[in-house]
Amino acid sequence: MRDTDNMEAEMEYDDGEEEPSFSDPEDFVDDISDQELLGDVLRDKPQEADGIDSVVVVDNVPQVGPDRLEKLKNVIQKIFSKFGKITNDFYPVADGKTKGYIFLEYSAPSHAQEAVKNADGYKLDKQHTFRVNLFTDFDKYMSISDEWEAPEKQPFKDFGNLRHWMEDSDCRDQYSVIYDSGERTGIFANDVKEPIEVEERAVTDESFIHYFMYFKQGENFSVYVVTFSPLMDTKDDPQAIIIWDVLTGQKKRGFHLQNRNLVLFRWSPDGKFFARMTQDTLSIYETPSMGLLDKKSLKINGIKDFSWSPGDNIIAFWVPEDKDIPARVTLMQLPSRNEIRVRNLFNVVDCKLHWQKNGDYLCVKVDRTPKGTQGVVTNFEIFRMREKQVPVDVVEMKEGIIAFAWEPNGSKFAVLHGESPRINVSFYHVKNNGKIDLIKMFDKQQANSIFWSPQGQFLVLAGLRSMNGALAFVDTSDCTMMNIAEHYMASDVEWDPTGRYVVTSVSWWSHKVDNAFWLWTFQGRLLQKNNKERFCQLLWRPRPPSLLTQEQIKLIKKDLKKYSKIFEQKDRLSQSKASKELVDKRRTMMEDYRKYRERAMDMYNEQRPLRLELRGGVDTDELDSNVDDWEEETIEFFINEEIIPIGDL
Repeated sequence: MRDTDNMEAEMEYDDGEEEPSFSDPEDFVDDISDQELLGDVLRDKPQEADGIDSVVVVDNVPQVGPDRLEKLKNVIQKIFSKFGKITNDFYPVADGKTKGYIFLEYSAPSHAQEAVKNADGYKLDKQHTFRVNLFTDFDKYMSISDEWEAPEKQPFKDFGNLRHWMEDSDCRDQYSVIYDSGERTGIFANDVKEPIEVEERAVTDESFIHYFMYFKQGENFSVYVVTFSPLMDTKDDPQAIIIWDVLTGQKKRGFHLQNRNLVLFRWSPDGKFFARMTQDTLSIYETPSMGLLDKKSLKINGIKDFSWSPGDNIIAFWVPEDKDIPARVTLMQLPSRNEIRVRNLFNVVDCKLHWQKNGDYLCVKVDRTPKGTQGVVTNFEIFRMREKQVPVDVVEMKEGIIAFAWEPNGSKFAVLHGESPRINVSFYHVKNNGKIDLIKMFDKQQANSIFWSPQGQFLVLAGLRSMNGALAFVDTSDCTMMNIAEHYMASDVEWDPTGRYVVTSVSWWSHKVDNAFWLWTFQGRLLQKNNKERFCQLLWRPRPPSLLTQEQIKLIKKDLKKYSKIFEQKDRLSQSKASKELVDKRRTMMEDYRKYRERAMDMYNEQRPLRLELRGGVDTDELDSNVDDWEEETIEFFINEEIIPIGDL
């Protein structure tokens, strides 16, 4: 410093110049920002949040000692590495145990955000449910004012009436049609005379990706969609199968594709659980965490198939014989995993599980090869699910089984058995007294499929594809054959949700000519033949559950005759030979006349005071008004006089 001062003191300026001043004037205003002056330098300035926005804080982590710390780290790594690469972790310790929260640093902020979105609320076990937050969120939470502020009112988004089609005055159901070899799809309202197009569009071309999706209603009104796309799967980030939350758009969990079986998941009736089967393993997951139930899969050696009860959280599965261990069918209650019924079976070749729609009964079709015989014998093991200890009845069949189907809302089932050309159909009734009665058998039927009406009682026996589309319409209340018809080369049969109509169709996917769909009444009367170029598929729009109680439904059925006249009038109108255009024209004219008459009546009533004034207060609007003021007067008119001489008579 001393040398510097001496240097400044020894400085001299030529020609007597004064030392220049580098200070700003007193009135100087600095209007240049640092960003404008040093923008290129400030861009490289280290930011305080660098790295911090890639850190997440996980709370409610188990508190463990040094002996279990490595195992905990492996579990955490397995769960959170699905969202991105973890570059660093920190487990705070106090008194020889972890504190119950940890810090994880990802390689990118987007990975940290993905972890928060998907792992927050993850249920590790019964005592530990993760709460996951970004480290940078703590400043935001600490700066929240203690004074409550009313949230900003958000504008209402009107999505319209999503069930508007249920308000159709003629109660028309809707169906979708895929045609033009899958290139186009349309939505139609079902009408007796002809389909009414609601919407039609081309299908987006996504031929480069094979996909499918299905929806499931979950707990607390959440709805999930499952998508499948094997071309997007990666080893570290499972993307082949993804479960999404429809309401939030959030990805709940991804899965690898274990095999090419497209029956990937089966859901419990209440949506709380879903399950998938792999080799010797049955994995059951719970919502909304999407984690394994009790954090482990069921090890079931040789498991062949499983199925959920439609009415309860009960899984049925079967295991084939293994040396001296018999085959068995097991009913398991969830989430307790209690085995409520086990049925041992011997000499089993194959089993098929058939649940009744309400879960009241389970039929296990068992194919056996009895000792000393070469043929296959079939038994139906009927489980009575609503009775104590789940008793089992057995129905023996001496012929091969072609098809089996339960009545949707009842205790009857139908069986197609035998071999062509001697195919028989038998109808059975499961009674409350522990017996199963054969109601009726029809022989020599041309059928390989059974299609019950969704309301029960009526069914269609169909000989699809190789049987040339033979159809038989049956009323099972008295087992009468209502009609026998044919839709040549029919490949599919679809009942409408009400059970009033049924559609048969020839799909382009199975047959390249005569592609069309036909509409029938439940009695077998043909109403329409609809030809669509390269028609592929028809599906009815499902109806939501009725809001009416069972008592209200019974009352409506009881008083149905009161409404029959209205229905009959509409039926006669629909069956009229008048064209649709003429009917619409007459309706328009009638509506115009009604409106004109209302306007004329309004004007007439408004002019009433004026009429009274002009007529001296006498009300002449009614023919019998003011009778007391009437005066009777007789008026005689001289019309003609004729004189007839008497002498001329």
